[in-house]
Amino acid sequence: MTKLFERGIKAIEALPAARQDVAGALLLELAGRASPEYALTPEQVEDVRLAVAEADRGDVAPDADVMEAWRQFGR
Repeated sequence: MTKLFERGIKAIEALPAARQDVAGALLLELAGRASPEYALTPEQVEDVRLAVAEADRGDVAPDADVMEAWRQFGR
């Protein structure tokens, strides 16, 4: 398990149960083990693929930018 994945799991653990379920469903979808209850549209699947490719390339916002965005939105 990567350090980034571990950080993500720890962050999800702090969310309310309903949000944790959404995150779990997304992880199962990515792993190809989703239940039929949750099905992404082809457009959503493509969006996820593009996002994963961006992350794989390291094309993500710097931590400082993310923290500033959270600050502006009151988190």
